[in-house]
Amino acid sequence: MIKDYQKFLNKIHVAADAIVIILSYIAAWYLRFKSGLFELDPWFYSLREYMRALYFIVPGYLILYYAFQLYTPKRIQGRRLEIWHVVQANVIGLMAFILVLYVTKQADFSRTMIFIFFCVNVLLEILMRNALVYALRSIRKKGYNQKHILLIGYSRAAEQYIDRILAHPSWGYTVRGILADNIPRGTEYRGVRVLGSIENLTIVLPENKLDEIVITLGLAEYHKLERIVGMCEKSGVHTKFIPDYNNIIPTRPYTEDLLGLPVINIRNVPLNNILNAFIKRGVDLFGAVVALILFSPVMAVTALMVKATSPGPLIFKQERIGRQNKPFYMYKFRSMVVQDETDEKDRWTTQDDPRVTPIGRFIRKTSIDELPQFVNVLKGDMSLVGPRPERPQFVEKFREEIPRYMVKHQVRPGITGWAQVNGYRGDTSIRRRIDYDLYYIENWTLGFDFKIILLTFFKGFINKNAY
Repeated sequence: MIKDYQKFLNKIHVAADAIVIILSYIAAWYLRFKSGLFELDPWFYSLREYMRALYFIVPGYLILYYAFQLYTPKRIQGRRLEIWHVVQANVIGLMAFILVLYVTKQADFSRTMIFIFFCVNVLLEILMRNALVYALRSIRKKGYNQKHILLIGYSRAAEQYIDRILAHPSWGYTVRGILADNIPRGTEYRGVRVLGSIENLTIVLPENKLDEIVITLGLAEYHKLERIVGMCEKSGVHTKFIPDYNNIIPTRPYTEDLLGLPVINIRNVPLNNILNAFIKRGVDLFGAVVALILFSPVMAVTALMVKATSPGPLIFKQERIGRQNKPFYMYKFRSMVVQDETDEKDRWTTQDDPRVTPIGRFIRKTSIDELPQFVNVLKGDMSLVGPRPERPQFVEKFREEIPRYMVKHQVRPGITGWAQVNGYRGDTSIRRRIDYDLYYIENWTLGFDFKIILLTFFKGFINKNAY
């Protein structure tokens, strides 16, 4: 059983945190008063005077770390989430520290040292916790510190769960077997055997050799769920439930509480949040204005070259489908010879397309033809980052052929996107492009947008699939 070991590990973790806090505090005192980096205050105190505060700082910070769930098992927890919790706990600790000094009228206590302590403690905590994670993952890969799990029910969810566990040995999970009624005993999936029927749970649970029970019933067997949960709860074994709806609702659902009633939302779209949408729109407006100013010389030269080498309008506008399925006109520098509108609608641009002018081939390859779309961003038709918009006839075609295709229209289309920086641009797989677009829609953050913009500068402008 892993429970006793986990308690011991948590105690070590708490002790390590206490040591880090003390070392960070001493380092902050040294940097402030002994390093020569700062001018000394006339009310200089000795180390002993400052150390008295540790009687309150150490337990206070440990309580904060516990409140921010920094002592939960780290088998699957993302490192970025843990880092964010460390920062949050330390920010509150800093504010509480300053408030206590203000209330107790400790005017001589160095505020500069407190801020140095905050910075050093956050850095050392992150380093220590990352080192601990790497050490535990290394141990688990060697077969130690394992959690022993039994699956109840054979389904697609059971297979997908086993796939993920086997792909990540650093998580430290060992699947002892499966109890299922819908498949013969002895059947194996990737080395995990069906040990017997679900009724055998009454024999297995009293042995108390399992760390977790994972319920992976198929949809047709959900009527057994209440009894299984009752047995597991009575035994005290930690129980998880993995719903078998991944192929029916192939998205990233999230659960909300409606006065005690769990409600599953089929898709999580962060940009449906008013604050998120407001922030993204603000970044779009600022970015579009800056980009138009920075690229104005390139746009001026491009305009002269297009006009001088090919008769016709300078700007090519084309109807596209945007947010909430609303059509708009997207702007580009014209890169093709002037053609009949019906001919233009018939096909994609392909390699060595005779309709593309020599200058057009260059500006398409380097994405210079896309620069007028910053005007679309200012108008609100587009965003700096988002799924690329398609023409109406292709939208009608793809909505019937590609599942979830229309989900991309829940957000503003973008000049660049997650699919584009991963190489899915031009004459490439629409299905793979939609997979990347959906990932972006469901995992949007402002930082994700900045990452895509940065990647665009390195590998998004010039693309072998842009003809």
